[in-house]
Amino acid sequence: MTENFTGSFTQQEPIPEDAIEAALAVLRHGRLHRYNVAEGELGETALLEQEFAAQMGAKYCLAVASGGYAMATSLRAVGVQPGDAVLTNAFTLAPVPGAIASVGGKPVFVGVTEDLTIDLDDLEAKLPLARVLMLSHMRGHLCDMDRLMQMCDAAGVVVIEDCAHTMGAAWRGQASGRQGAIGCYSCQTYKHVNSGEGGLLVTDDEDLAAKATMLSGSYMLYERHLAAPDPEVFERVKYTTPNVSGRMDNLRAAILRPQLRDLDRQVERWNERYVEIETGLRGTPGLSVVERPEAETYVGSSIQFLLLDWAPEQIAEVIRRCAARGVELKWFGGAEPAGFTSRYDSWRYAESAPMPASDRVLASIMDMRVPLTFSLEDCQLIARIIRAEVGAVFQS
Repeated sequence: MTENFTGSFTQQEPIPEDAIEAALAVLRHGRLHRYNVAEGELGETALLEQEFAAQMGAKYCLAVASGGYAMATSLRAVGVQPGDAVLTNAFTLAPVPGAIASVGGKPVFVGVTEDLTIDLDDLEAKLPLARVLMLSHMRGHLCDMDRLMQMCDAAGVVVIEDCAHTMGAAWRGQASGRQGAIGCYSCQTYKHVNSGEGGLLVTDDEDLAAKATMLSGSYMLYERHLAAPDPEVFERVKYTTPNVSGRMDNLRAAILRPQLRDLDRQVERWNERYVEIETGLRGTPGLSVVERPEAETYVGSSIQFLLLDWAPEQIAEVIRRCAARGVELKWFGGAEPAGFTSRYDSWRYAESAPMPASDRVLASIMDMRVPLTFSLEDCQLIARIIRAEVGAVFQS
């Protein structure tokens, strides 16, 4: 009898009850805007920033409307001007080059390795081209952050980290987002905490924190922030930093605070599921599992494997056969962007030259979400289905 999977790859767990209660409290008093607080009240957004800064070991935190807004605000804060080149990954998602383009910057794409991390040799060659790197930890894969930071520091290149897929991850025990000048996180539904949309950024640099806060639209109410620099820092930038409004509201902050308190346990649960799928895929003929470095603490909220040097029609057949059995695989090698699988040559607002070594990797990447709604038995079944269908096509 043929096994089929009947679960959903897009269904998230319900919002926790304590987050629902916190949201209801905000709705009942009606003070949704982050600066609309009662006398002596500490707003939910300010408390979220204070708690997330402590959780990440950062001095400062700002909550904003989305992860993409956090990246664009960070680029503005570090001084990227229209026409400036900004280095970034060839393997990433559209909001990353989109953030660069939104401030008038020009993305300069850096290659990807078979480990699905930024190609550090290619990066080293391209460091003279820009003074900022928007580093995307795409799909939760961390590169050798020691080497990357040594290279960028020596070249005077400022690193902004896109941690949309690495909230809860670490490199040699240091939280992802804490190696560069600014770390940016997403709270969108398919990330590690869920407020529908939302973003956070952290930094230890008081000037960058003050500029980011002003950019987000503080209306000079920066004293209502609990994880912000001293008022005199804002005095240096408040008249020269434009308001590009993108604040988080108290409702989303209330939903997020209980989820962040439970992040470590959620990471454990994701990784239990990831390991079940990874174990089931190992040794499949024609399929390469992406090995994780020992220094990396990862969050297995999605899993990738490679079908290196397969013909496009073979990969399309694997996708079709798995889908027929209820398993949804995404492919970064398609001719057209689909859903969350666009790549550097999809973004025609950004100039790019062919990157043959990276194109070979991108053409092989299979991608799958691992929702916490899956049981461990579900994950074992999914692995069996993928293994069977990859094997059937490989041997045909």
